[in-house]
Amino acid sequence: MGKLDLYTDKHLNQLRKLEDELADTAVQALMSNKDLSYTINSWKVIPENLPKEFPPALCSYFDFFLGEHPHGEAPFIKQTQFFFEKHSGLILSLLGFYSLPYTYAFGDGAEVLVRSKKIVENPGKRLAETALFVLECYRPEAFVADKRILLVLAKVRLIHALSRFYIKKHARDWDPAWGQPINQEDLLSTNLTFSLLISRGMQRSNTAVSSEEREMLLSYWGLIGHYLGIDSRFWPGSNKEAFELERMIRKRHLKSSQAGKLLLHSLLGFYRQNLVRPELSPFLENILQYYLGKEVSGILELKSSPKLPEVLLRNIHNFRLFNQGSGNPKFSRIYREFMTNTQKSLGTEVAINLPVFKSTTF
Repeated sequence: MGKLDLYTDKHLNQLRKLEDELADTAVQALMSNKDLSYTINSWKVIPENLPKEFPPALCSYFDFFLGEHPHGEAPFIKQTQFFFEKHSGLILSLLGFYSLPYTYAFGDGAEVLVRSKKIVENPGKRLAETALFVLECYRPEAFVADKRILLVLAKVRLIHALSRFYIKKHARDWDPAWGQPINQEDLLSTNLTFSLLISRGMQRSNTAVSSEEREMLLSYWGLIGHYLGIDSRFWPGSNKEAFELERMIRKRHLKSSQAGKLLLHSLLGFYRQNLVRPELSPFLENILQYYLGKEVSGILELKSSPKLPEVLLRNIHNFRLFNQGSGNPKFSRIYREFMTNTQKSLGTEVAINLPVFKSTTF
């Protein structure tokens, strides 16, 4: 059976019922000793010899990340990292102007997001954490000689599982019709926003992306998806498969929701107060419409402000949401400037860490 044959309502309905057994079991063990979160957050890399106090389920979880990954030192890994370095300013901006608001138009998935107070009450921190996650994913030598990415992905996967744990335990208004929280179909959809949508957004920004580069991005995010617990049988291996999977998910789940509108309102409010390019503020909703397209913009009820000046459309590829330097700087400079600018904006250093729970808020 080819992958296109898997992209049916029957199979995708099954994926909405599936979560992540390895991570969910690890979280059950983690919740029995919440102090272990401090230990994990203190690591720079996953240690080969895990602490003796770690329960077997948590050891099995981290052993997965210490094993050989399925692509070895495949050329696409370093090629994609170079691709990011070349286009980093645009890619990071597309996260905020395209990828993130796109997810708000999918009503069932938005129900998970809106239950995180951090996303609603502090969208800037959420956006910065997402950008940092992307930066870590594209760090030179990641997956090859630099193993820091494995700890980042292990934390993100545990954060997903912790979110599921707390929604099931505390969100009494969760509707089973939405599927399991952060289910396999939603994970596939999210991964597409970092790969397929980025290549689309680059083309809409007048930046050419070849067919080979689009498939390279898919392969790279397929590797990331492997570590995030995504069922690789469903991850597209070609542009055609990616197009069809995204089309199918959009057909199934694109719908208006109060959750999506609340998330968008919160994001736009942050942009209007914190844009490093304040001259864009009157045209924010136009910019989002330009990327998202008519159908998604309608679902999100984006309002047109004064007509987007043609000069902005011609130079949209120069937007730098996180105030990166001009030109094509090396990754070390990109990372350093990002950390400096976000700390200045948010008042604290951004980091990807497991939450340490003192209440039911996650």
